[in-house]
Amino acid sequence: MRSEASPSRRDLLAEATSALAAAGVSEPRREALRIWSELMDATMADVLLEGQTAAGSSAAAALRVAVRRRAAGEPLAHVAGRTGFRSLLLGSDRRALIPRPETELLVDLVLARVRTGRVADVGTGSGCIALSLALEGGFTEVTALDLSADALAQAEENRAATGARVDLVRGDLCAPLRLGSLDAVVSNPPYLTEGEYAALDPSVKRWEPAAALVSGPDGLHATSRLLHEARDVLRSGGWLALEVDCTRAAAVAAQAGALGWMDVAIHADLFGRERYLLARRSA
Repeated sequence: MRSEASPSRRDLLAEATSALAAAGVSEPRREALRIWSELMDATMADVLLEGQTAAGSSAAAALRVAVRRRAAGEPLAHVAGRTGFRSLLLGSDRRALIPRPETELLVDLVLARVRTGRVADVGTGSGCIALSLALEGGFTEVTALDLSADALAQAEENRAATGARVDLVRGDLCAPLRLGSLDAVVSNPPYLTEGEYAALDPSVKRWEPAAALVSGPDGLHATSRLLHEARDVLRSGGWLALEVDCTRAAAVAAQAGALGWMDVAIHADLFGRERYLLARRSA
């Protein structure tokens, strides 16, 4: 990239776009705009409208560093420092899984069934599910749990930024929760096999925590535990909502039925893949 001290914003944007394109980044101009707008704390429209304005040497240096990070394969959400989830803008770095669009629908499925009472988000990561439920529902208590202290630290930062009322608890799945105390348990647990994880794109393996992705040789370790443990912490008729791997959705549904869960149903994601399990605790 060029080394002039204070290029115009337009020239700097063109420079960043060229560097990202050379690195093989798809939609390099859009990503350059996103990075630049995040650094400037401005909208993309502002960046374009003020294109002739000098960028300033410090801003130019910061953008060049960010572009080098993205060109090296670091996820856009990490380079930008935040990512969108439903109505929220959340901090994002390698401490927790980057929130995915598919997980947004899991929140809709929960809110369509229960909007009040007590709910727990197990394996909260960045806190995206718990924060959305707290801000969009009418729950008296929202608890977000994670075994990772790093993930909980990021969730705490996002809680502070959004102002949502969420209790953050460190613990292994449902272990810290009171028996029969909840109206809903929701989770996007790890659900990849070790082989599937090994085959992931380096942009995921190098930058996102393995503990949030891998769940034993068959990918079902965490999900199976949740099917057992959630029964103890839910009240009679309470809801369990899980994101699952589409190739194992039928197996998860069969296991839920065998354990006595009621109204077991699999729901498709935006791409038509079997992605979510919903079930109710029997009496």
